[in-house]
Amino acid sequence: MDPKTTAIILVGYQNDYFASNGILRGVVEGANRVDQTLSNTLDLLHVAVEAEMTLISTPIILTSDYRAMAESEGILGAIKSSGAFKAGSPGADTIPELLAFGDKINYVNGKQGFNAFSNTELDRVLRAGNIHHLLLAGMITSLCIDSTGRAAYERGYKVTILSDCVSARTPAEQDFYCNNIFPLYADVMTNQKFMEQFATATV
Repeated sequence: MDPKTTAIILVGYQNDYFASNGILRGVVEGANRVDQTLSNTLDLLHVAVEAEMTLISTPIILTSDYRAMAESEGILGAIKSSGAFKAGSPGADTIPELLAFGDKINYVNGKQGFNAFSNTELDRVLRAGNIHHLLLAGMITSLCIDSTGRAAYERGYKVTILSDCVSARTPAEQDFYCNNIFPLYADVMTNQKFMEQFATATV
C-alpha cells in the first residue's frame, strides 16, 4: 500500500456526535462506543501523519432553516428536529482532538446528507492528489459510512472500512454492515490490523 495514493476520509467528527453533551451522541448504543471509536481513530491518525498520508475531514454543516432537509425522515429528521449540525453552533464544530492536527487535516465542506461526495469537491480533491485508496472512519456505520463507501467504489476507488473506527446505532447493526454489507464493495478490517499491514508494506 502506497501512503502517497491513500487518503483517510473522516466523516462526522463533530461535537454533536463526539462531545459529552453532543445532541446526537446518544444515537449510538453503549456509553463507551463513541469514545472508543475516537480513540482508535486518533491512533490511526498519528500513524498516518508520520507516513504523510492524505487526511480529509467531511463535516456536515446545515443552514439554520435546514432547507437541505425539507422532506427528511429517520436520522435526518432527528437532525433537523434537534437542531444538530447547525451552521455557527458549537455542535457543528470540529472536535478539538481533530483540530489539534492543524493543517495536517484538509477540510472538504458542503456535505448535507449521507454521502460525502454529494454536493462537495471531494472527488476533485482526491483526483487532484492522485488518490486511489480510501480508508473510511466516523459516523454512522449504516448511513454516512455506507453511502460514502458505495459512492467511492462507484467512482473507481479502492475502499477500506476501518471497523473499529466507525460506530453504528446498535451492536447488531454494526456487525451486520461489517460482516454482510461492506464486504460487497470494500475491505473491512480493524484499525490495528490495518496498521500492522501498513507497517509491513512500508518496511
